Amino acid sequence: MARRTDPRTSFGGQWTTEKLAILERYLNAYTTALKKRSFKLVYLDAFAGTGYVELGRGEDADFIRGSARRAIEVKDKPFDELIFVEKDQDRCTELESLKNEFPRRNIRIDNSDANDFLRGLQRDWHGWRGVLFLDPFATQIHWSTIEAVAGFEALDTWILFPTSAVVRMLPNSRRPDDIEPKWVDRLTSVFGNDGWRRLYQQSPQGDLFGESGLERTDGVGGLLSIYKQNLGKLFGDRFLEESRTLRNSSNAPLFEFIFCVGNPRGVGPAKRIARHILEKL
Repeated sequence: MARRTDPRTSFGGQWTTEKLAILERYLNAYTTALKKRSFKLVYLDAFAGTGYVELGRGEDADFIRGSARRAIEVKDKPFDELIFVEKDQDRCTELESLKNEFPRRNIRIDNSDANDFLRGLQRDWHGWRGVLFLDPFATQIHWSTIEAVAGFEALDTWILFPTSAVVRMLPNSRRPDDIEPKWVDRLTSVFGNDGWRRLYQQSPQGDLFGESGLERTDGVGGLLSIYKQNLGKLFGDRFLEESRTLRNSSNAPLFEFIFCVGNPRGVGPAKRIARHILEKL
């Protein structure tokens, strides 16, 4: 079957291979660390794509293994179940080929919205542990979904925070109320509240007409700080402060790769593994 161009990844670059390398390294370390435990292990990919990622376009395009395929191919203890969630029907059709290619793997493919799937996921988590990969192209992940995942206390979670997409929603003016209403709702959905407005502060000087105004502070760093603060409040010590900034060829930040631990009893080992990979890879 010919692989269809995936618009989410066809313009990827070094940042794409970087995030996948981090994820793959963590999956291998995670399954090795838990291979002698009694827990069943699940890998959940909420934006699974097709199993491959296309970098570039046309004759210069190159295909690399995507997150779903890398999870199937972990080198030590395989996952007991792999769940690939994909909203696009055509991509789901391509994912189905993985079942034939890896008949010994317990692969489940779900054609649904990632937020709906995760918020509605019912499982007795006492006997399960796993890894969740949240890899949206832009601002598709709702804060209510993050809250649901945190409540499972079972899934170590890698979150791709869409820094660039969020920045593009903000007005260039000094007045946050200039933002389009649709972006207000979207930002509030992503952050869980209107805390993103803290990116603006009262200007110490008035404008040319003597009126006070608001100015943006700290740009990308400010947005990321607000989001991380919200994660810290939600996950507590399960949130890892260190993260990886993924940049484009012009060195501009596109995403932030963030890690949160699933089960409170695994905080120490999980953080050590994730921190080591983020620092060394």
